[in-house]
Amino acid sequence: MAYAVIRSGGKQFRVAEGDVVQVPSLAGAAGDKVSFGEVLCLGGDSPKFGAPLVKGAAVDGEIVEHGLGEKLVVFKFRKRKRSRRKAGHRQAFTAVKITGMKG
Repeated sequence: MAYAVIRSGGKQFRVAEGDVVQVPSLAGAAGDKVSFGEVLCLGGDSPKFGAPLVKGAAVDGEIVEHGLGEKLVVFKFRKRKRSRRKAGHRQAFTAVKITGMKG
């Protein structure tokens, strides 16, 4: 089975054709095509490893949706100071369906 390791938004993802992955927020609307040029590894029968990137390799995908991740509670408490702060955070993501790999 062919797979690739791509880098998007400072994070690395292992993807295969047909996968839907949540990457950090990308520009574009649902249905738009995207291409990831930062391919670190192409795996399969004859794997290719980059140093740091595989030359000429790209992974194509299609934006499925934009959304927000699960809520994280950020709570800061300082004992004996009568100080506490509670905030929440939801990280934005883009769901991308992988349509093809070349390289």
